[in-house]
Amino acid sequence: MTQENSAASTEGRAASHATAPVPESVVTQMIFNVPPDRAWKGLVFYEELTGRPPLYLRLLLPVPIRNQGKVSNVGDEVTCLYEGGQLLKRITKIERDTLYEFEVAEQALSIGAGMRLCGGYYRLRESPDNQTEVSVATRYFSPRWPRWLWTPLEKVVCHCFHRHLLRSMRQQMEAE
Repeated sequence: MTQENSAASTEGRAASHATAPVPESVVTQMIFNVPPDRAWKGLVFYEELTGRPPLYLRLLLPVPIRNQGKVSNVGDEVTCLYEGGQLLKRITKIERDTLYEFEVAEQALSIGAGMRLCGGYYRLRESPDNQTEVSVATRYFSPRWPRWLWTPLEKVVCHCFHRHLLRSMRQQMEAE
C-alpha cells in the first residue's frame, strides 16, 4: 500500500468514528394513584417542587430554584434556574394527558464534569384501577471516559433524581 493510500484509509476510518454521538437516555416510571387527566394537570417541572433534594443528590447535581416562562404550548420556552446556572427548555411536543416532550436549547450550568443535557419527556399511561404510570426521561451527552465505567454510574444518579422527582410529584398530586 502506498503512503497516499494508507493516509486515505486512515482518514476514512477516522471519519467513520467521528459520527455524531448518540445521547444516553434514562427513563424511570412510577405509579400515581390518580387518573391521567389529574396527573396531567399536576404535571410540573421538578424545579418547581417544594422541598430540597436529599443530601446525596445536592452533592452530585445542581439544586433547582424556580422556572420562568410558559410551558403550555409547543414552542414555549422556560428558563430553569439552579444554584450556579440555568437551562433553557423548549417544548417540542404535547399530546394532552399522554406526552410532554422538551429539548434543552441552552445550558449555562455545570453538571457532572461537562455533561450536556439535550432533552427529555414526561409520558403518562393509564393503568388499572384509575391509576397513571408516569415516566420521566432524560437525554444527555457525557464526555467522561471510559464510557463502560461512567455510563452505569451516571444512570444510577439519574434514576435517583427521577425517583425523587416522581415521589415529590406523586405526593403533591395525591394530596390534592
